[in-house]
Amino acid sequence: MYVLLLLLATFAAALGWQTLAQDPGQVVIHFGHTSVSTTLVFAVAALLLAWGVASLAWRLLRWPLAAWSRRSRRRGRERIAGGLVALAEGRYQQASRELERASHQSGLRAPALLAAARAAHARGEDARTDAALDEAAAVAPAAALALRARFLLERGEAAQALAQLNAARDKGALAPSAQRLLVEAALAEGDRAAALAALGDLAKSQSLPAEAFGALEARVLPELLRGATDAPALHALWAGLTRAQRRRPEAVAAYARRAAALGEILPAMSELEAALRREWSELVVRAYGELGSADLDTRLRHAEGWLGAQPNSAALLLTLGRLCTQSALWGKAREYLERGIALAPSPALWEALGDCCSGRGETVDAAACYRNALLTARGAAAMPLDHALALPLDTRASAIEERTEHGVPRLRLG
Repeated sequence: MYVLLLLLATFAAALGWQTLAQDPGQVVIHFGHTSVSTTLVFAVAALLLAWGVASLAWRLLRWPLAAWSRRSRRRGRERIAGGLVALAEGRYQQASRELERASHQSGLRAPALLAAARAAHARGEDARTDAALDEAAAVAPAAALALRARFLLERGEAAQALAQLNAARDKGALAPSAQRLLVEAALAEGDRAAALAALGDLAKSQSLPAEAFGALEARVLPELLRGATDAPALHALWAGLTRAQRRRPEAVAAYARRAAALGEILPAMSELEAALRREWSELVVRAYGELGSADLDTRLRHAEGWLGAQPNSAALLLTLGRLCTQSALWGKAREYLERGIALAPSPALWEALGDCCSGRGETVDAAACYRNALLTARGAAAMPLDHALALPLDTRASAIEERTEHGVPRLRLG
């Protein structure tokens, strides 16, 4: 390809040279009483030479200005680099000084002002922080708004942050970081609808890793469902969630607890049982024991059926203990709860065992259980009970049969 192009260029040059040799052309320039006549080839060559000399002269004239500009940009980069390092090291006064100087460079103005606002905020200088953010808003409005909202949240001014973020959201001017801050501000102010809307915007932007977005969603959805004032509103909220959101264990548990509190025990049981059929969840099975005293026999029968597949689930043992306690089956309740405590002690298990002992009239053990619930919540070691079960408790892990996707049996410890 290159050889062909070279041959074509050589042929064109030869043809041009032959044409000019036969007729070099003539250029005549009249200026006043002066007349200059020359060939076309010489005129073109003279013009090219004049253009080259003019370009060289222009470069020589601009060299001092270009050198000063390069030096200024280099100094600006050094200052912003030094300011960012000082900011990371906690030397905020030096960082503010270096970043303020770097902000005079047009290309560095936005990052320098934003970093200077961080330094001023770290020093507690709210006036300088706001001034830097006001200047930064002229060149990077979305970034300045996100940083201002973060500072307002850190100061405990969630209402002001929410108002500013909502106003920007209406204009479609929210950066992904600001969308996440809008979720946080809405949660802090109890504005569940705004939190859910901002969560949807954040999902569309796909700016958060799946794990981080899932953790945020696990906070928003339960808050939204807990805020339902009546059963129709709760069912409407639940129906408005996406299929993936309705499958989140946190959302299922929150919906079931709120539905049970509003007297809708059957929908609560149905959602929890469906979720456990899809995938086992300690959070969901724990919520199954927190639906009040309705349908105790049915719930206890279902929970005991799950025990064969999940014998070492502390949450299931807690649920069984609570259901047995509510059904006045004191012996079974204590057996379930003590096995759960032996497997994975927790404040909830100790408290449930205290309720069981109190129901049986065992006030000494009940007081000891409530004390252990407090100790466990503080991270301290629990104290042994004075009246333990007569028989030793088997806390060995049970073997559970599972099958692969091809139906081949395999054993796994629960």
